[in-house]
Amino acid sequence: MTNSNPASSPVRPRVVTATENRFFYGWVIVVISAVTMFASGPGQSFTFSVFVDPISTDLGISHTNIAAAYALATLAAAFLLPKMGKLLDRHGPRKTLIVVGGLLGIACMFFGAAANFLWLAVGFAALRFMGQGATMMCSANLVSQWFSRRRGFAMSLMGLGFAASMAIHPPLGSYLIEQWGWRTAWVVLGILTWLVMLPPLVLLTFDKPETVGLTLDGEDTPESRSAAKEETNGLTLPQAKQTQAFYLLCTVWFIVGGLVTVLHFFQVSILTDRGLGSQQAAQLFSISAVTMIVAMPVAGRLFDTIRTRYVIALALVINALALTGITLVTSFPGAVAYAITFGVTNAFMMTMFGYLWPRYFGRAHLGSIQGVGQMFGVVGASLAPLPVGYAIDKLNTTSGVLRTLSAIEIAIAVVVVLLLVTPEGVDVPEGLE
Repeated sequence: MTNSNPASSPVRPRVVTATENRFFYGWVIVVISAVTMFASGPGQSFTFSVFVDPISTDLGISHTNIAAAYALATLAAAFLLPKMGKLLDRHGPRKTLIVVGGLLGIACMFFGAAANFLWLAVGFAALRFMGQGATMMCSANLVSQWFSRRRGFAMSLMGLGFAASMAIHPPLGSYLIEQWGWRTAWVVLGILTWLVMLPPLVLLTFDKPETVGLTLDGEDTPESRSAAKEETNGLTLPQAKQTQAFYLLCTVWFIVGGLVTVLHFFQVSILTDRGLGSQQAAQLFSISAVTMIVAMPVAGRLFDTIRTRYVIALALVINALALTGITLVTSFPGAVAYAITFGVTNAFMMTMFGYLWPRYFGRAHLGSIQGVGQMFGVVGASLAPLPVGYAIDKLNTTSGVLRTLSAIEIAIAVVVVLLLVTPEGVDVPEGLE
């Protein structure tokens, strides 16, 4: 990977020097990664959720067809992620994120001009690839390069940016739609993406601690240097593909990516059908986000201290409870209970997103492995909304579909507990096997 040169910027080296002997610069990287996670909001399903009905009305496209456009576009975007992973390994997360951030803003404006089904599908593809795919993958990669022993906690703090996005982007989108319409709303979101994402990447970011003479976790001991060397010498993508763990984790991410997306994408539609107002349904994202903020450090600590396969299984079970819980909502208090459960789900999901791949395969070829793993998650995200969209349009109820998906998720959790082990040749943090 090509590292950034500290001497290339007059600002970045001074910032590192200013933090020396005060705190580990990796925590600055965590904050920046949280900001980029927040900026991925226009490419996330919870933002699309408040646009589904206005787009359907304006373009005369059914929920099923919107879900189909979303699915086809997301599926197409998914198969570009392995290539993005290779570029990430080659150029580093900083340069990659700067390019992706610029393109994400452009994609927002392109989407806001959509005039038909095909245009909508291409816009979905650009937003999903740049936002939910590339931005999130690069952000997690950046944090992974700076932390090992405290990676779970660092990832959980990074995920607070996702929580803030979940709290802010849906009501912001709803407000912009009411004031200026859904098309202008996307122009505003694109400009905000540039303003939020690009300055800290250009001025403050480094790819690795080694670039500025630091070590993983900010610890300079024989043990930490040994751990860093073992992680840096992690598996290649072909080696990872020969392990059972790789396919189990891809399955987990396929399931998680798909079922969390279902709830983000159709939350407003499902809950309005169950008697809530659209504004109330959108406001529940804020409740989930607050819950996520509270639960995130707990999830991170669990990943750092408990056997990883048990924490993954717990995350799957909690998401299954959210899928069932939304089918039981009959009042606003019940919706709040669902939103809290969903917030906990997102806390675990966002921590897992960046934690699992370096934990099981090391850092050396992390981008390539992340790219393939994330592809499975995005494929899941593209396919899972289809049966739910069909149920909304044709069956007038989503309960049966969502409860079936919940049962599948619990079955996957059992498989993870029984079969997931760390591949040979990868260092296992003490107590986490």
